[in-house]
Amino acid sequence: MSLEQKINDDIKAAMLAKDKRKLEALRAVKSAILLAKTDKGAGGDIAEDAEMKILQKLVKQRRDSAQLYNEQGRADLAEEEQFQLEIIEKYLPAQMSEEDVTAVVVSIIEETGAKSMKDMGRVMGMASKKLAGQADNKLISEIVKKKLNA
Repeated sequence: MSLEQKINDDIKAAMLAKDKRKLEALRAVKSAILLAKTDKGAGGDIAEDAEMKILQKLVKQRRDSAQLYNEQGRADLAEEEQFQLEIIEKYLPAQMSEEDVTAVVVSIIEETGAKSMKDMGRVMGMASKKLAGQADNKLISEIVKKKLNA
């Protein structure tokens, strides 16, 4: 079953349960998928990796918004963003731990022979492809910087 079909089924279930908060989060996902499908050159269909990128983008937006609301003392809005974040994350594959990401990054650094920050772009490109959907790019970037500066 495709992600879009899962989202549609969950929207129906949320409507029947009259769960407005969950419905709002699911509709945001559906909207983002529909926008991607109707983009120029999309051809009305999107690949699974593109769906994962959409979900990661939505999660990042919610995380950033929640952090911003917390900084501004708006706990009510931050809590709503956090709730939506948790709903959307359920559709992403299980996230890797920091230790696992570090192990993958170290193996990529050894494989490419990267020595300094000049090689960060190459390492990040490979790591992003290898860990797509399994780890946040911000975490990957922090680990790459730490390992290349060591």
